[in-house]
Amino acid sequence: MDAKPLEFAAFLREYDRPGNVVLLEGKRNVKPDDAPLLTALGRVLAANSRYLLFRSGNAAGADALFAAGVTAVDASRLQVILPYTGHRKAYNQAGSSLALDTINLTEEPQIVYESRLHKGTASLIDRYVSGTRNAYTIKASYILRDTVKVLGAAELPKAAFACFYDDLDAPRQGGTGHTMAVCERNDVPFVDQRIWIQWLP
Repeated sequence: MDAKPLEFAAFLREYDRPGNVVLLEGKRNVKPDDAPLLTALGRVLAANSRYLLFRSGNAAGADALFAAGVTAVDASRLQVILPYTGHRKAYNQAGSSLALDTINLTEEPQIVYESRLHKGTASLIDRYVSGTRNAYTIKASYILRDTVKVLGAAELPKAAFACFYDDLDAPRQGGTGHTMAVCERNDVPFVDQRIWIQWLP
């Protein structure tokens, strides 16, 4: 998505409504100077909204930094989607968690379809969904997890908006790039740090 201006006040007016979920996620490798900005965004979003819930993937790097800001205000408003039960358990401070291995993916065709579009793991997705678990198919769980973060599953609602921390020198690669593509294909608006940095005091 282009980095079109979006004022923070306008974002809150549009999205701070009961049931809305904002996805906060990005690259594992965060520039040292950027790290405090990610935590600041999580804090600013949580402190200035009344209804918003926040969703992350419990990964190191951007996910953890965003989550730290949210939990500093209200951990109960943070939910994490895990690639498997127990993932980074010691670092999970969220009010609620959902592990991919508790979702019946055979009943979630849209999640499977969108995950297959990630070329790097397309063949592994089918093997994972069919029940194969090994060192290779575990890679598929991360892409499936990223898809669930956007689309939701069963009782988990679809994200209403997403804020990303991307590598602007090599944008839209890996799991972050996949998640952005899922947002685009499913009409979930999103911004990256070129926009949300302007929301910080």
